[in-house]
Amino acid sequence: MKKLSISILLLGAVFASAQEKEKEQQIEDVIIVGNRNAKRTKVETPVPVDVINIEKIQKSSPQITVQDLLNYVIPSFNSVRQSASDGTEHIDPVTLRGMGPDQVLVLVNGKRRHTTSLVNYQNTVGNGSVGTDLSTIPVIAIDRIEVLRDGAAAQYGSDAIAGVINIILKKDIGGSASLNYGITGRNDGETYQAGVNYGASLGKKGSYINLSLQLNQRGKTIRTQNHNLDIFGSNFAYDFAADPAAARAADDAIIKERGLTRDDFNFQIGDAQIKQAQLFFNSEYSFNDHLKFYSFGGFSIKEGEGFGFRRLPSETSNVVAELYPNGFQPVLGSKVYDLSYAIGLKYNKNDWFFDLSNTFGNNIFNYNVSNTNNASLGIKSPTSFYAGAHSFLQNTINLDVSKNIKNFNVAFGGEFRFEQYEIKAGDEASYARYDIYGNLVTASTPSGDIIGAGGSQSFIGFSPKNALSKSRNSTAVYADVSYDLDKKLNIDLAGRFENYSDFGSTLNGKLAVRYEFVKNYAIRAAVGTGFRAPSLQQQYFNNSYADISTTGDGIVTKGIFTNYSKAAEVLGFDKLKQETSVNGSVGFTLKPARGLFITLDGYWIGVKDRIVITSNITDSRLQDPNIVGAGNEVESARFFTNAVDTETKGVDLVVSYDWKVGGGNLNINLAGNYTETKITDFHFPANLQTPQNEFFGPDQVNIIETLSPKTKATLGLNYGMGKFNFLVRNTYFGKVTRDGYPFGGVQEFTPKVVTDVSVGYNFTKNINLTAGANNVFDVFPDLQIYENSYFGVFKYAPVQMGTLGNYFFGRLNFTF
Repeated sequence: MKKLSISILLLGAVFASAQEKEKEQQIEDVIIVGNRNAKRTKVETPVPVDVINIEKIQKSSPQITVQDLLNYVIPSFNSVRQSASDGTEHIDPVTLRGMGPDQVLVLVNGKRRHTTSLVNYQNTVGNGSVGTDLSTIPVIAIDRIEVLRDGAAAQYGSDAIAGVINIILKKDIGGSASLNYGITGRNDGETYQAGVNYGASLGKKGSYINLSLQLNQRGKTIRTQNHNLDIFGSNFAYDFAADPAAARAADDAIIKERGLTRDDFNFQIGDAQIKQAQLFFNSEYSFNDHLKFYSFGGFSIKEGEGFGFRRLPSETSNVVAELYPNGFQPVLGSKVYDLSYAIGLKYNKNDWFFDLSNTFGNNIFNYNVSNTNNASLGIKSPTSFYAGAHSFLQNTINLDVSKNIKNFNVAFGGEFRFEQYEIKAGDEASYARYDIYGNLVTASTPSGDIIGAGGSQSFIGFSPKNALSKSRNSTAVYADVSYDLDKKLNIDLAGRFENYSDFGSTLNGKLAVRYEFVKNYAIRAAVGTGFRAPSLQQQYFNNSYADISTTGDGIVTKGIFTNYSKAAEVLGFDKLKQETSVNGSVGFTLKPARGLFITLDGYWIGVKDRIVITSNITDSRLQDPNIVGAGNEVESARFFTNAVDTETKGVDLVVSYDWKVGGGNLNINLAGNYTETKITDFHFPANLQTPQNEFFGPDQVNIIETLSPKTKATLGLNYGMGKFNFLVRNTYFGKVTRDGYPFGGVQEFTPKVVTDVSVGYNFTKNINLTAGANNVFDVFPDLQIYENSYFGVFKYAPVQMGTLGNYFFGRLNFTF
């Protein structure tokens, strides 16, 4: 905190001398997102838009992925790596302004990008949502990122409730390359990244093709402790044993007898290992002065390896002792394929602009589980399984038309989108339960003939009953008009009508106004309605999964059922419907000196019928094979439902200043965000007979209201002088609260400040070396209270800045 205070004092001194020192004209970025007026800059927009120069920031920052870079640049953006959370370990959920990952729309070159096929359901940030995997886009392929911090459903359609992230790909002529190596202060989490980008002219003026290849490898980290485990007894921890010392001594005797050490029983909990290869392209060809063809897209393959909860020898229903006499810790492997491409034609004549495009995206997530067993098969069980896959396909056709008429810009168009979601079954042994004779368990199988739990431990495979293929389409028309009067008055009015084949129609509008009442001083405001259609994943995802019992005394099987299942019907759940929202914002933009830019924006977002996943509902009917199907009986179940209304309010502050000082250039960026989300109402299904704590309990309320920092701020100082460049950046993560319900406690995590530093040196105008550190002072979240730590295993919770600790890096950058 002392270093942060010094930096703020320095910032105040800079402001005092700003008008005298600054001599250069600020470069004003022309923006694409937020309106369809191609002549606007970020200073003139009626709503807040951040323009992030990725190449410049990535050159000096320790972070190497899109989501990590944005996490340390935009305070209202949050992304934290998760541990022991199935697929969510391999695709980081991202949020904007405290909303869910599925309430942020991602565009590439202004075109809608597909989401991942993964549903977050392991009680992480964004629980019950489906987001976009930003890590599939290589950093070296990106020119800049525009972040629209305002609701934009009336302009772009579903998912744009919190805002829009628009990723602009490079179209440079020439080449660049980057080599990166990093490692944590604990000698793990080793990262390698190599990328190359090359652009070439296609002969005609303005025609180009730009190619990017990037390879990444991130090693696993271990951030756990296991000193309290009662390894061979009937208790999970010595603290719960009648005689803790005797229980530990008994374990030690068995360990010594087997020639082992306690290290053989370590939990490996931390960041998953990730390997990834990405190939992207961006191209445009001019047939003549009026007609252009463009295409862009890419392919990414990601392989991940994370860890589940350790199965102890005492868990006889989960562990085959002949295979794993000391128990085991399952390994969840992922193989994620992501493909995207867009093609289009642009025609421009007499100030009329036409853009016809087709954008395709597909995400396939495969699961493999190893170092595990199907306990019901006993000694015959395999130790590795293919557990199935899910995929999501999206194809979008757009026609956009616009014309600039004096002070007016008129735009209109239409969109047709097709979506398909599939779940594919895994190996039979990954999901099935067998009797002692090797036969599949049925409703009539005697309980005495079943010796263990079915399916692969840690991640139970998708069965043929889970498998499905569902699709839908939507059709939309929109129109918007913008009015600009000598850069003094800007007015935007937008409307959009959209019809979905599976739930109906919606009509939304937006009005945004900016008025410059004194030169370089302006007020801006916006109000609009929005919506988010339930994703196909939320409508149809279903599976069985292993988790801690609702009583906290072991690993059991739980289930997620669709809203169309017989279980949902019997328990009285309603079918999913769309979320609706209202957004309001008001703010100020100030340019009191050349190079000094300040924005302050307050906002309010009300969401009705927000789609969430319930808590674990226990009901005797969930053990009835006639309802859930033989072999699918579960201790408890969860369902997607329009359970709550929420209200989000907050404020964003951004201050940027460029100052020539000491023979060099100093860039100062101060940005802060305060966001508060509250649940204002609950919607209980009329026929559901269950307590509120099981329908939507304190743990789920906690995820929405207090699991992400309400306050986040960053102060970055970037100084370039001669061949040297220096970066010092402090990021403040406000307090968060974690509720370990139903078997844990409520814990408040105190605020933390993370410091990044780097030094860069230009050997030549084409070669740069940068070295530095993220979290140089090795700051961690507070230690977890014991009852929230899975009996002492999870030393830290993945909140605030996560559990990586300090990370040191070196990077070589080349241009050619």
